[in-house]
Amino acid sequence: MQRVNDLAWLVGGAQGSGVDSAANLFAKAGAFGGLYIYGQREYYSNIMGEHSYYQVCVGARPVRATRSHTDVLVSSDAETVFLHAPSVVQGGALVYDPKLTETSLSKVAALEHRARREIEAYLSAKNLPVTMGGMLQDAESRGVKLYPIPFDELLQKIAGGQLTQLAQAKRMSNAMAVAASCAVLGYEIKFLEHALENIFHGKKKVVEANVKACDLAYEYVAQKFKRDFFVRLEPLKTDEPRLYITGAQAVALGKLAAGCTMQTYYPISPATDESVYLESHQLFETREGTGAILVVQTEDEIAAVTMATGAALTGARAATSTSGPGFSLMVEALGWAGINEVPLVVTLYQRGSPSTGLPTRHEQGDLRFVLHAGHGEFPRIVIASGDLEECFYDEIGAFNYAERYQLPVVHLLDKSIASSSQTQKPFDLQRARIERGLLLSSAEAPTQEGDYKRFLYTETGISPRTVLGTRDGLFWNTGDEHDEWGHITEDPVERVQMMEKRAKKLEVAAREIPRAEKFNVFGDPEADLVLLSWGSPKGAILDALEALRAEKQSVCFVQCRLLWPLPGDDLRELLEKAKRRACIENNYSGQFAGLVREQTGIAMDHLIVKFNGRPITMDEVYQSVKEILSGEAPQRMVLTHGA
Repeated sequence: MQRVNDLAWLVGGAQGSGVDSAANLFAKAGAFGGLYIYGQREYYSNIMGEHSYYQVCVGARPVRATRSHTDVLVSSDAETVFLHAPSVVQGGALVYDPKLTETSLSKVAALEHRARREIEAYLSAKNLPVTMGGMLQDAESRGVKLYPIPFDELLQKIAGGQLTQLAQAKRMSNAMAVAASCAVLGYEIKFLEHALENIFHGKKKVVEANVKACDLAYEYVAQKFKRDFFVRLEPLKTDEPRLYITGAQAVALGKLAAGCTMQTYYPISPATDESVYLESHQLFETREGTGAILVVQTEDEIAAVTMATGAALTGARAATSTSGPGFSLMVEALGWAGINEVPLVVTLYQRGSPSTGLPTRHEQGDLRFVLHAGHGEFPRIVIASGDLEECFYDEIGAFNYAERYQLPVVHLLDKSIASSSQTQKPFDLQRARIERGLLLSSAEAPTQEGDYKRFLYTETGISPRTVLGTRDGLFWNTGDEHDEWGHITEDPVERVQMMEKRAKKLEVAAREIPRAEKFNVFGDPEADLVLLSWGSPKGAILDALEALRAEKQSVCFVQCRLLWPLPGDDLRELLEKAKRRACIENNYSGQFAGLVREQTGIAMDHLIVKFNGRPITMDEVYQSVKEILSGEAPQRMVLTHGA
């Protein structure tokens, strides 16, 4: 039976060989045909040579996560076949260059030692040669269709036998592999040509050369192989405008919409992509005219956070963006911002840990750290986005929270979200409300020097705020405890008053922040099984829920977005009703499950965790939930899929 518009496509190759370009070309070709796209990029922490791969999932309905399997594998080197051929499903396709067939495993220098041993044992056990050809034989025996494409032979037709032109033409082999995929899938090449025009906009000769190369590859597959592949891609008619963006870009756009005018950073994976995007859009057009943001690459993370804090004191909406090791260096300055009630936003992209850990891989291991970062006690708000849409709106919310409650806000993201790409409906700028809290204008400022108490004791703990340079709005900032003017004090009575003043803010925030901004509930809250999670597993869980609902399974998903102050009473009310509860996280210990137990007294019946550096897939969630529903699941389930 043929499947239509439901595809997991994967391209792999050496880092720097054009894997990302091929994936974006295929994704945009699908998007121009009205299809929904979700892509996930995986790569090593080096510039060139190590293996990278990019999975693109295509659907007739929104796709929110990757899959554990591959329907079509496109290989630009032997290593990709060795690593990913086993994940290609029965009836799937493998597109490759036949000149690489005799490559032996021993010649693949960059392969991880563990993977090398397992591949050698796997092929030897089947009496197959330990070569790429052996893996191809194994794949074919499992029902995988092989599509050898002689790229050099086809490129010769374009280059006309001239060596210089041939070297230039080889740059187009990735586009040709995408064209071959489209031919296998029966997908019209005009959408690929549209994608080429979009990517190489303004470069007419480059577009024409690539279109010619793609036409050759498309025709070669159409004439050489039967059109009997079990998946077809067909365009969908739609008038709905869509964006195709990454998570890092969604966050950056959220900052622009929020009126952020100062961003600081020190380069660190995977956070850097966001700041680089902002650097390329420091001047941008708005409905009111030209907008601007100052983006500063500092000498280190300490300078980044203190510079952003200083900018916030001047009235700028200021942020800094970093990852785990960088945030570690920012902690002392975070406490300074906390004691001085500075509205600072820190965008934190989690990655593999501890120490340098897995610099370009995925994890949700920083939750406990963020909740307690800094010695002593001071209020902070912690929020976590689960998808690209939330990235945009939550970044706006982060600035509003920071200024409304005059405290640091940490926006928790992760590598999976940062490097994922997705078709997304345009963001609604009407929802981009800017709330600056008790920020006094010059007309509202004190009329006499000495009248202004920056840290005035109030019932809410929130004091009227002026910015540096306001006439007669003089105040003091210090890392020491202080009185209402900001003068240093060690008076025990004033210490108690000031600690309680700052603490009150979280109580007010917990009451005022709308329930819809605290958590989302998907499915029937009365379901037998409640899944609890936060951050990027959201997409995999929602995709799995669709499959479970089709089987009439009783499952509800609660996604927490406000992690601190945790909405404990609301969560307790939802969790108490369930017969069984499971928490899904990308960390070792189940940090969020522990936080929920600490704040509500409710323990999870099952903990589903993954910490191998790869995001959770839809299939993994689906299988884990099925085990729980069958009554056969252990209390702790460790997910391991990943190449």
